[in-house]
Amino acid sequence: MVMKGNVTTIRKCLKKKLDPFRYEHTLGVAYTAMCLAMKYGEDLYKAEMAGLLHDCAKCYPDDVKLAKCEKYNISITEVERRNPSLVHAKLGAFLAMNKYGVTDMDIIDAILNHTTGKPAMTRLEKIIFVADYIEPRRNKAPNLDMIRRLAFEDLDQATCVILKSTLNYLKTREEAIDEMTLRAYEFYEKEWKKEKGNESVESVTENGEAGL
Repeated sequence: MVMKGNVTTIRKCLKKKLDPFRYEHTLGVAYTAMCLAMKYGEDLYKAEMAGLLHDCAKCYPDDVKLAKCEKYNISITEVERRNPSLVHAKLGAFLAMNKYGVTDMDIIDAILNHTTGKPAMTRLEKIIFVADYIEPRRNKAPNLDMIRRLAFEDLDQATCVILKSTLNYLKTREEAIDEMTLRAYEFYEKEWKKEKGNESVESVTENGEAGL
């Protein structure tokens, strides 16, 4: 049964589908995304819907995620195959369309790119990417208070700092890095240098962990 994008109905369904921790995180992302949407003039409904559904495929076991991608002809990279947790964004975008009845491609793209990011994200994509990192339940990332303040001052710079922190975290754990994350960071690093000159992103992400 396909739902029709009703926030209340979807929230009730997600409460049954997600574990308690993931559900609380989901609500936190949705509320934070709405706050950022108010700040930056983005559509509140789109922000809330993307926030609610960004992790709708997260709680499937890894083998089930891969099997569903194969079933629905969702292409995955070799890095994603070795790290199935990354697949939940693509599968989540598919489910948002085909299970939850979302037809707005701005929302779908925000769900699709919330994990790795991408170069030149839309404002809504950046809002969901950042909200996923700074929502109130998050507590492991370094410099989190600073990043939360930055998110409401300069969305692009917050995006850049989060991307760099994520790369630092993955390198520390010797985990494979998705090419899209590298490309996204390179794009926003250039934007950072245009704005900040010689000030390095490393100054706020040194020895950092992404806290994913």
